[in-house]
Amino acid sequence: MSSRRWGEIKDPIHGYIRFSEVERAVIDTPPVQRLRGIKQLSAAHLTYPSAEHTRFQHSLGVMHVAGRIADQLHGLGLIDDGETQTIRIAGLLHDVGHGPFSHLFEEVMERRGLTHEDIGVRVVRESQVADALEEQGLDAKEIADLAVGRLEGEKPFINQVVAGQFSADNMDYLIRDSYFTGVEYGRVDINRLIDSIDVLNGGLAMDTTALYALEAFVIARYEMFKAVYFHRTVRAAAVMLVRAMEYADDRLGFTRFGTVDEFLRLDDASVLAQIEALKGERDRRLRTAHELGRMFRDRRLLKCAYERVVHRRDPFFTNILMHGDVRASIEEDIAKQVEVDESFVAIDVSTAASVPYYSAQKQPSDIPVFSRGNDGSKVPQSFGELSPLVGSLIGYLDIVRVYAKQEDLRPVQEAAQKIFGKEAVGSKISY
Repeated sequence: MSSRRWGEIKDPIHGYIRFSEVERAVIDTPPVQRLRGIKQLSAAHLTYPSAEHTRFQHSLGVMHVAGRIADQLHGLGLIDDGETQTIRIAGLLHDVGHGPFSHLFEEVMERRGLTHEDIGVRVVRESQVADALEEQGLDAKEIADLAVGRLEGEKPFINQVVAGQFSADNMDYLIRDSYFTGVEYGRVDINRLIDSIDVLNGGLAMDTTALYALEAFVIARYEMFKAVYFHRTVRAAAVMLVRAMEYADDRLGFTRFGTVDEFLRLDDASVLAQIEALKGERDRRLRTAHELGRMFRDRRLLKCAYERVVHRRDPFFTNILMHGDVRASIEEDIAKQVEVDESFVAIDVSTAASVPYYSAQKQPSDIPVFSRGNDGSKVPQSFGELSPLVGSLIGYLDIVRVYAKQEDLRPVQEAAQKIFGKEAVGSKISY
């Protein structure tokens, strides 16, 4: 296996991304090339026209940033050359399990209890990616586990390079999505962050000398969720795509793939084409799926009739609405009240941790930081206390919206206000 640099790719975010012969072999596999057909931001290009970048570009960026972090750890004597190469390839393959329209397909896969990480492990181990890795002397299982942050071993912090609080994935998507959407919020000094990373108590931590850069990173992520990922028009398009895929799934079998090869045939264009081919079907759900697909293609999007932002999570409010059957019941209730087709009344619950966390933490929590003692020792600090602004953000950002067709907007708005009003939704729901 050779980690010698073999070539380079010009990237608008990182400049030149250099790659080794090993990495070139993996980049050229069909499963990685397939990521060119999956937009990074699903449907955001209908709101931000330049957001046409793909998972392929992002994956190259994650490989590059993961390599930068690995170089930092290597310089500290924490990892060796072989681990550096493994980390870079794991970063490259971090998103190889994404389905059509990225995270939106994951909402459809919930009926099978699968995530893109689960699929990603299978893709790395059961496709041409495994062949390429093995030909280069790499362990496909090890790479697959590390790519999704599940590698067991004596250095658990290696997982956090790819899937942690200030991971390569987070760093790349923030600045990349900011660049391609044209918003300013995601501009973060990742070089300062990377140069300040170390290991504390077995996990990655940040030196407090980079406190301001880390604070900007967390706030930028929070603002990107509000301005881009959870933008009401972006979510309108997302809701339509998810519902179209769900309605068509029983007939078209998007989530019934039995093999990795069947999954890898799915990308944005193929799924949308299959949905549009449902024209003329007698089944109401299939006809609705077709109409939603055409509306998406023509940018005739549903409109937001009601919105409620929850910065401090009300467990009862949010957990009730996170259950699909409860949302469906409320949608049906609203549609009946105003006598419209319930298929075009949608309740969307956008939720995200306001401060990034990794799977081992289970929920948002303080970010590990440290200062240097007089003897050079690492002294744990509380980031939340050092940065009261960020400390106040720890938790969740939840936005509940009701969408409807333009012509039904006013009556649906009135019905939604009657159901939700200004009271806690628990007083309005019977279950």
